[in-house]
Amino acid sequence: MKQVSQSQKFSNKRSQRKEPELKVINSHTAGIDIGSREHWVCVPKTATESNIRCFGCSTPQLLALANWLRECGVTSIALESTGVEWIPLFNILSQHNFQVCLVNAHHVTLARSLAD
Repeated sequence: MKQVSQSQKFSNKRSQRKEPELKVINSHTAGIDIGSREHWVCVPKTATESNIRCFGCSTPQLLALANWLRECGVTSIALESTGVEWIPLFNILSQHNFQVCLVNAHHVTLARSLAD
């Protein structure tokens, strides 16, 4: 009997599963994963050639993030955070008139595990 690690089992199961097609509700939305040292931002693929970028947490970098989102045509943003690191970015994005939604990271993780 061939031994397979847990990661291989997961990888094989995932590669065989057909991902459901999701209906686009708002094509001008970005998602941001908030971290204590960096923020990962994803905009729609149609907005720019490189649609995923990483920004730091200093004020100039947060302002650059807001400007990049504006250049990409983003109007609404979902922030995923487990701590308080979201507050400065939330304030800057709100000042730039983005519609900002704070998403509970625990709910997103639960939804991912239910989908698997």
